Amino acid sequence: MLIVSPSFMWITSPLKSYTLMDTQKNWNKILDIIKNQVSAVNFKGWFSKTEAAEISDTQITIKVPSAFFKDQLILKYNSIIRSSVNEALGKDLKLNFIIDSTISEKINSQKKGREEENEDSFFSLPQSQPQPVSNLNSKFTLENFVVGLTNNLAYAAAQAVIQNPGISYNPLFIYGPSGVGKTHLMQAIGNALLKKNPYLKIIIAPSEKFMNDFVQSIQTKKMGDFRSKYRNCGLFLIDDVQFISGKDSTQEEFFHTFNEIHSKNLQIVLTSDKPPNEIQKLEPRLLSRFQGGLMVDIQLPDFDTRMAILKAKLTERGESLPEDILNLIAENIVSNTRELEGKLIQILQMSRLKGETPTLDSLKNILGKPQNTNSKLDHRRVLSTVNNYFNLKLADLTGPRRQKELVLPRQLAMYILQKECGLPLERIGEILGGRDHTTIMHGVSKIDKAAQRDREIQRLLIELKHQLTN
Repeated sequence: MLIVSPSFMWITSPLKSYTLMDTQKNWNKILDIIKNQVSAVNFKGWFSKTEAAEISDTQITIKVPSAFFKDQLILKYNSIIRSSVNEALGKDLKLNFIIDSTISEKINSQKKGREEENEDSFFSLPQSQPQPVSNLNSKFTLENFVVGLTNNLAYAAAQAVIQNPGISYNPLFIYGPSGVGKTHLMQAIGNALLKKNPYLKIIIAPSEKFMNDFVQSIQTKKMGDFRSKYRNCGLFLIDDVQFISGKDSTQEEFFHTFNEIHSKNLQIVLTSDKPPNEIQKLEPRLLSRFQGGLMVDIQLPDFDTRMAILKAKLTERGESLPEDILNLIAENIVSNTRELEGKLIQILQMSRLKGETPTLDSLKNILGKPQNTNSKLDHRRVLSTVNNYFNLKLADLTGPRRQKELVLPRQLAMYILQKECGLPLERIGEILGGRDHTTIMHGVSKIDKAAQRDREIQRLLIELKHQLTN
């Protein structure tokens, strides 16, 4: 018989482990808290499609249906989820997201009924000849859209919309500066869905045309024709929607048109040069509708994306230029994709006229002085943003310490200083405490390669750039 003396007995408190029933019960409590902090549409779109897999003393594991879903929850709702977990369970737990295909299967099963209900309105084929779609340019496709760090979320959203129109992300609101590919993506969605259903009636127009048609219909007393044209469609694509701001009557009509189409679960895609909450004189009810789906931004292309765009355009035209020439163009033209393509065409035309391959010297007059779209983005702001994001001090980034937890933030700072601020390696080395240029080059290269395949690095770069530009 073993006797244990009480004076020598250790009593340990095991880590709390929740049963599956307790886990789901606690997750439902967390969801109830989240529901009070987000719109009903966003809650239904994002949180109704999640499950809790496990809750421990240190972390909560949340099941989501896709990698894109995971990225969006981390990017947009991370702080809301953590604070809600804290409120419900009384502890600050680490969030761990896992992708579970069974959730997708359940969601797809639920969607199937709705898709069958919507089939007549979206994919059924009436017994008539296909009608040509005005303003839909067949050259804009997903296949020739160059994907990079600054537009990959918008690209993934477009793919999701094409796969499940009217169900995934409705409306899809794409925003960003002029010439970055918003219209290309919107047109690509239209072309892909038209390919699925050649009989699909598509409305695609800039918001100014909607407004002008509306005004004309009032003057000619043909409101019925106007509403029949814009509301009886299977796909509603409106470009530059910001131009209806301040136009009260147009906003009123657009609101009812939006509701009519959305109520039938038909896909709506909108583009704008700014997010909905920054569009001045936009009616609150339209703001609510625009924010009710998925909002994704496209930023100015970084150097690597600009190089990829140049090479893609050359391939389309069956032409070529030396790598150093392409580097020079990409380094100098940083404003937008449209201007980048324009300069490329100008250089190719000059080359044909002269009958010779352009040289670096011959391009100086065409390219002019290097542009700098990030003139307000100095190194102090970059370091401050990285420090705040990772909860570090300035001395952590610039000092000699080489702890593992400092490596990634320091390399991210190197990458942004080089790619976004355009600083030379030697200058970045000085800023980061006198490091030599080979160290900086290694750090930039490390992030550059990781960003091609690592979704976490992609997410970090997008979030840091978003904080830097807002």
